[in-house]
Amino acid sequence: MGTSRLPGFYKMRIAERLRRVAEQLEVDGDELDGLGESGTLPLANADAMIENAVGVLGLPVGVGLNFVVNGEDLLIPMAVEEPSVIAAVGLAAKIARDGGGFQAEADPPRMIGQVQVSSLADPPAAKAALLREKRQILEAANALQPAMKARGGGAQDLEVRLVPVRDAENGAAEVHAIVHLLVDTQDAMGANLINTMCEGVSPLVERISGGRVRLRILSNLADQRLARATCRIPFDALADFGFSGAEVAHGIAEASRFADADPYRACTHNKGVMNGVDAVALATGNDWRAIEAGAHAWAARNGRYEPLTRWWVEDGHLLGKAELPIQVGTVGGAVKANPLVPVLLRLMGNPGAQKLAAIMAAVGLAQNMAALRALGSVGIQKGHMALHARSVAVSAGAKGSAVEEVARALIAAGEIKLHRAQEILAKLVAQKPAAEVT
Repeated sequence: MGTSRLPGFYKMRIAERLRRVAEQLEVDGDELDGLGESGTLPLANADAMIENAVGVLGLPVGVGLNFVVNGEDLLIPMAVEEPSVIAAVGLAAKIARDGGGFQAEADPPRMIGQVQVSSLADPPAAKAALLREKRQILEAANALQPAMKARGGGAQDLEVRLVPVRDAENGAAEVHAIVHLLVDTQDAMGANLINTMCEGVSPLVERISGGRVRLRILSNLADQRLARATCRIPFDALADFGFSGAEVAHGIAEASRFADADPYRACTHNKGVMNGVDAVALATGNDWRAIEAGAHAWAARNGRYEPLTRWWVEDGHLLGKAELPIQVGTVGGAVKANPLVPVLLRLMGNPGAQKLAAIMAAVGLAQNMAALRALGSVGIQKGHMALHARSVAVSAGAKGSAVEEVARALIAAGEIKLHRAQEILAKLVAQKPAAEVT
């Protein structure tokens, strides 16, 4: 991988962008086949993936630029319908480069499979019996997935929780034993293999506990596989919008404290984080709904809803950190079914699941910083309008310095429309040599 800094990328035609990406990845252009004009899921694949398929819905796929994660330049594939998300995250990543980019890590990919046991005569005794027979239960689980076990994954530990479950009719609580299989899923997200294990060990669990097994399924509160990212940005890198870097940094820190104090703000704060995380999840064929569910459950783990990131000021720098569960895979499932996904994973250098989770945490942190930076200075809408105006100016045919001139005129006119941009550009062409504005 060369560099993730590709100045002027947004001005290029798509074919030229693909050529530049191939150049940076040091691959032949045909290795990126599937992107560009032909980039869609074949209808036959869609029909095999879901029931009652009638078509394929397209989403724009873009590239997040400027990222340095753990010292490595990365191009980040992102699938998202919302304007300004990719431009904003690229700007935040560019700012973070001045502080060395992002440091990120993720826990080993351990997922939780739940086996619910009811009708227990003595719940504490049942828990003790299940824990005594831990080895037997784990061996039974791994016998169902020998290939995963052979690769170093599989069921590795077992926990038992006693949970009171209320009866809907009389309100009385019955204590259930909830068996947690802790499964290393390697580079798979692992839902199917975990569910198979949970179902497979159920007869043994019933025999040992003397109870009746009810639900057998994975948990999407993946608190055994957290991903974390941090950054440390010097004040000077943050100066913009006519504000000093110190003012912007303190504005971001103040917005972070607001999210920590108020769940109504925290929810919107976290939506910004997930703008980045989900866009990468979609581009890599992962279950963004599972990631969303896990992230928001994690945000409420302390009995109140909290932000997934925090920002503070220290020694002339803005510091940020993100921590959230990210359950992803880079093999199997939709990764194989959609021919575009392997191409987009190639864009990132084919990371394994653990590395992908770490990268996604860094993207979430960057996306959050971009939103807070705008909120703490010019306001999010003005930032959106500026990005939108530039986009419309480019669509009208403006190039070079004319892009900013047309964008400024559109904002001043209060009408960010293509026909207005074309009128403004035509006047500029009449006033200046064509080479300066086209």
